[in-house]
Amino acid sequence: MTQFDVDGFVRRYRERADAVKERGVPPVAGEERRRFIEQAELDYLDYSLVGSSKWEIDDECLVLRIPLKK
Repeated sequence: MTQFDVDGFVRRYRERADAVKERGVPPVAGEERRRFIEQAELDYLDYSLVGSSKWEIDDECLVLRIPLKK
């Protein structure tokens, strides 16, 4: 079994947050456009929260500490 690279995992989430922030809106209009933008906002929030986390191993569990204040 390969080892889990937690730093790589967190880094990939930071990269995903950056990618969501930089991607454009496809040529859709109306309701589809609104849903696309809402999903992009949620994706960015989720990815940036995990990407900004600090981690530790506690009792054989991965614990992500996510800062709620900047």
